[in-house]
Amino acid sequence: MKKRTDHADRLSEAMAARDALASALTAAGIQLPAMDVRRAWAGEAPYALVHLGVCSAPVAHALADALGRGAAR
Repeated sequence: MKKRTDHADRLSEAMAARDALASALTAAGIQLPAMDVRRAWAGEAPYALVHLGVCSAPVAHALADALGRGAAR
């Protein structure tokens, strides 16, 4: 049962991270259309990844601008 709990914890963590990132992006006026969580396995250790998907060039520029403003603080 421990492995299942670890996997559920990792999946929950990735989903929470995805939601936090989506909220922050929305606050900056940016929406990534295909954010998702994907499960992956490395040997015996399952983990989850936040998949950001693809976006248009204008969205990529907006994201770069928002990151630049944040880095300048």
